[in-house]
Amino acid sequence: MRLKRFKDNPILTPRDNDWERKQVRNPAAWYDGEVVHMLYSARAVNNTIYLGYARSRDGYHFERAGDGPWMTPPEGDEFDSGTVEDARMVHLDGVYYVTYMARSIGKDEFAAGKRLPGRPDAPTWQQNWRRAGLLTTRDFTSYERLGPVTPEQTFDANVMLFPEKIGGRYAMIHRPSGFPTGNDDCLSRPLAERPGMSICFSEDLVNWVDDRPLAGAMYDWEPIKIGGSAPPIRTEAGWLTLYHAVDESDKYEFTYRVGVMMLDLDDPTKVIGRSPEPILEPEESWEIEGTVPNVVFPNSAVVIDGEVLVYYGGADTVVGVATAPLGDLIDACKPL
Repeated sequence: MRLKRFKDNPILTPRDNDWERKQVRNPAAWYDGEVVHMLYSARAVNNTIYLGYARSRDGYHFERAGDGPWMTPPEGDEFDSGTVEDARMVHLDGVYYVTYMARSIGKDEFAAGKRLPGRPDAPTWQQNWRRAGLLTTRDFTSYERLGPVTPEQTFDANVMLFPEKIGGRYAMIHRPSGFPTGNDDCLSRPLAERPGMSICFSEDLVNWVDDRPLAGAMYDWEPIKIGGSAPPIRTEAGWLTLYHAVDESDKYEFTYRVGVMMLDLDDPTKVIGRSPEPILEPEESWEIEGTVPNVVFPNSAVVIDGEVLVYYGGADTVVGVATAPLGDLIDACKPL
C-alpha cells in the first residue's frame, strides 16, 4: 500500500523573514482531540535552525502562531546553542515531551573544525554533529529545557519517546551511528556497519538502560541505513512505528523512503511485522528538488477519525502531509 498525498501539498513553505526563509521541514505533531499542534524546523539565512509552532483544526490547513520562532537556540556554550531541529513529540500525563536534535556550535563553525571554547577534547562537527535534547511544555506558550538525553561522544539521531510507559518505564527509540566511547554504557556501544534503530528504557528520563538493537536494514530499498520517524502509535495489533530508509540513487546521492513496522505491545524490543515495500517515496517535484534532493522524511503521524496523517519534510525544504486508513497501515506490516 501507499500513502495518499494531500491535494494541496506542500502545507508549509518558507516565508520571507529572517528565521524561516530557507527551509521549513520535518515537523513534530500531536492531535489533542481538537487541534493538531506542530513544531517544525525552520532554517534562517545565516543557517541557524529554529523550531516554529503552527496549529490546525483539520490537520491539513495550518496557521503559524506569531511572527517569530517558538524555540531559539540558547545563548552561551550549551549543548544546543548552535541549532535546534527535527523535533518529535508525545503527550504523557498532561505534559508534552519533545525530543529534538541539537548542535552545540553552528554547523558552519563545526564544518571548519571548530570545537567548544576551552574544550580540546570536544568533538568536531565531522565527528558528532547531532545530539538529542528533551523539553516539556503544557500549552505551547512556554517550555522547559531538560537537557541532553544522548552523550556528547556519540553521534545519535532520530530520537523519540513512546507515548506511554512500558512496564512502568519510559521507552525511547534512537539511532546511534558512530564514534562510540568504547564502553558498554547505554547509547555508546559499537554498532553494525549500517546504522539502524535501537531502543532503551528509563525511570527518570535521565539515566537510560537496557539499550539494544531494534531493527536494521532488511530490504533492497533500505541498504544504507534506517531510522525511526514518528513516535509509535498504540493499536490493538501492536505499536505502529514509521521509519525512514536510505538507498543510493543514480541521479542524486541518496533516496529517502518511508516504511512501517509493528512492535509488540508488551515487549516493544520485538519487531513482529514490517512492510516489505515503502509506503512513501519521492515523486513530486518538491520532494525531488530542494536543499537535499530526493527526500521524504516524516517526524510525526496523528490519527483523526481512523485516518493516519503523516507529516514529512520534502527535500529538506517544505512540509507535506500524506494519509492512509489506520487499518491499511496495520495490514501493511507483514508478520516476521
